[in-house]
Amino acid sequence: MFFVFSAFSTFSAIFSKNLFSVEILLIKLFSAEFSSLFSRNSTYSPLLKDLLRGLGKHSHHKAPVKMLPTFVRATPDGTEKGDFLALDLGGTNFRVLHVRVEEEAQKVLKMDSQICAIPQEMMLGTGEQLFDHIATCLGDFLESHNLKGQTLPLGFTFSFPCEQLEIDKSILIRWTKGFNCSGVEGKDVVQLLKEAIHRRGVGPQTLPEITFMWPAEPFFQLRNFTLCMSTFKI
Repeated sequence: MFFVFSAFSTFSAIFSKNLFSVEILLIKLFSAEFSSLFSRNSTYSPLLKDLLRGLGKHSHHKAPVKMLPTFVRATPDGTEKGDFLALDLGGTNFRVLHVRVEEEAQKVLKMDSQICAIPQEMMLGTGEQLFDHIATCLGDFLESHNLKGQTLPLGFTFSFPCEQLEIDKSILIRWTKGFNCSGVEGKDVVQLLKEAIHRRGVGPQTLPEITFMWPAEPFFQLRNFTLCMSTFKI
């Protein structure tokens, strides 16, 4: 679940003046941004409360919805260009994508993708088997698209509850969505992916998923910048 907010400087100014009223302000800001979702439909009131618990410094560890910092401190500004790879694991299917951003008279975005199935036995097998399968799918994709041998930035969407410790270090809290691979919970999934890629001889760099921007200071004791946050129900 991803939310995108604007007016980050306004948020930061409000929070720095009065942290004690932050929950009230958050309710108003959420309602203003998502009036159709929260204000007009009482069904989502429990969700809003869970989101606020996940954001709170003192309630975060008990919250059923985790609002976790990603350590990504900026969103794309439109000047990016080049070739990028993306991996998307979040269910029984796994996607590999190649995105090319070209700068000509105007921005041109080209994207190729391939879907690989995740068999049920692999969802319940070992972590090494799962990540080897991911790396194999990536290698096959690179081969079929004449990208093998290139060093390309790689974004990894790993849609499970994780605690992000650095921009390229993310610890799996627990499996969901029918996955229960051994040897992964409590481990750095980026490192597991790197090891599998190394075993398969693929070798691109890795970067984490970008989710949404949020002022970090009042919640995670990080100052003077906005931060991308991942939202997970566990």
